[in-house]
Amino acid sequence: DRDGVLEATMSSIADWTARDVLDLGCGSGFHLPRFAASAARVYGVEPHPALLRLAARRTRALTSVTLLNGTAQDVPLPDASVDVAHARWAYFFGPGCEPGLRELARVVRRGGTAFVIDNDATRSTFGRWFLRGYPRIDPVAVERFWSAQGWTRVPLDLDWRFDDRSDLEAVVRIEFSPEVADAVLADHVGTTVDYAVNLWWRRY
Repeated sequence: DRDGVLEATMSSIADWTARDVLDLGCGSGFHLPRFAASAARVYGVEPHPALLRLAARRTRALTSVTLLNGTAQDVPLPDASVDVAHARWAYFFGPGCEPGLRELARVVRRGGTAFVIDNDATRSTFGRWFLRGYPRIDPVAVERFWSAQGWTRVPLDLDWRFDDRSDLEAVVRIEFSPEVADAVLADHVGTTVDYAVNLWWRRY
């Protein structure tokens, strides 16, 4: 599955077994149990209380998980408190995210690793949709930004696969405005969408 591909790639760069992990912008906590399966401690940071409540429900039996209300610009953790940081589609869109990058540099221990996962809008079906939905984002400028900040890019080709068309349409309507969603769905056949992501990583 797509999450399995991403996690295998990340763990090949920096294994989080018996280490302290930060999931920044953890949302409803989907990834927290996966990290908790092998990590020593997992911190989930999320600014939206409703999503934190869902994350608490998802992780209520996991004693190694701590949930905190906070943002990428103001992470509620001490200096040098985690070994691995993970942010997936959470705030980091290239130029403008410097405050979040400074916080990562503060909370990640020396020798630790940070991962940022975002869409690659230069290729794939979903990339074309993304550019249509967010035309102000310049993907070339975004890639130049990360490279200039000292991050390494790993391009990955993934698929969205849905059991039925209604599930695909529901997710697309979450991602885009009604006008964009209507347009891209009208042109797309089937229940699979190819999409490309960039896994950016940096060692501290």
